[in-house]
Amino acid sequence: MTGAPPTSAVFTAAVTLKPTRPEHFDLAFTATTQPCPWPKAYGGDLVAQAAAAAMRSVTDGKSPHSMHSYFLRPADIGAEVRYEVEVVRDGRGYSTRQVRGYQHGKPLYVCLAGFAAGEAGAAFHTELGEEVPDPEGLPSSAEYLAGRGGGSMTEESKAYWSGGRSFDMRHVPGPVYLSVEGARVPHQAVWLRPFDPLRPVDGLTDAQRDLAALAYVCDYTILEPVLRVLDLPWARPGLVTASLDHAMWFHRPGPVDGWLLYVQEAIAADAGRGLGTGRFFTRDRRHLATVVQEGLIRPT
Repeated sequence: MTGAPPTSAVFTAAVTLKPTRPEHFDLAFTATTQPCPWPKAYGGDLVAQAAAAAMRSVTDGKSPHSMHSYFLRPADIGAEVRYEVEVVRDGRGYSTRQVRGYQHGKPLYVCLAGFAAGEAGAAFHTELGEEVPDPEGLPSSAEYLAGRGGGSMTEESKAYWSGGRSFDMRHVPGPVYLSVEGARVPHQAVWLRPFDPLRPVDGLTDAQRDLAALAYVCDYTILEPVLRVLDLPWARPGLVTASLDHAMWFHRPGPVDGWLLYVQEAIAADAGRGLGTGRFFTRDRRHLATVVQEGLIRPT
């Protein structure tokens, strides 16, 4: 691959919001979906932008503990999405926000987000079931794709997978870009980290930006265990996928600029839909967040 080195600036641009006059609820912001080589925008743009909008509406120091989202319509690429935030409740320990996204006057995304002040209590987190190879010994997406082609992959999609997603991603047992590398098992792990240090984002603290980064990156690979077990690589001609609904829980803060391990599992696939789960761990195995997503999976 040639050109400028990949950066995390795509993510920063995605979660840069502009305050605007609300039409329906209490606060409103606009954000722009980022370039990608598919017919419609990346679903993680919407989740991260809604997370940023909800966080900007909470001013008493509470942190997000969960988000529950529905994708109502596909979003156009490079076009503004208007996010309206409703202050549903502000309590002493917990707050709730509803965020609705609109594009071209039509609703395309809705979520409920919960915020918590935090309190002292017992701590526990799940352990990894098996050892995973370190990321340094695994090929990056760019290294894997160098000199390869096939399926419906274009040079544009190859460049996007290699360096257009703000994060370096390294698969165990192997990628599912052109073919399903490794066993057709219903689980995988992905090491990921930003290509370079995350930039400041107007209106967000660094800790809030890091939570938005998890919300942004989680959608790229969450359905891949379903694709893996069904032997459906991304480059299969005619394959159509889309996010339908999404839930995410934030358990504890942690660094996002270093390597994170995203451990994923396919739960079910039937009737043109697949359900996947994912857990984010720091390199020292602290469990940061959990994701569940159902998506459309339509091979032709």
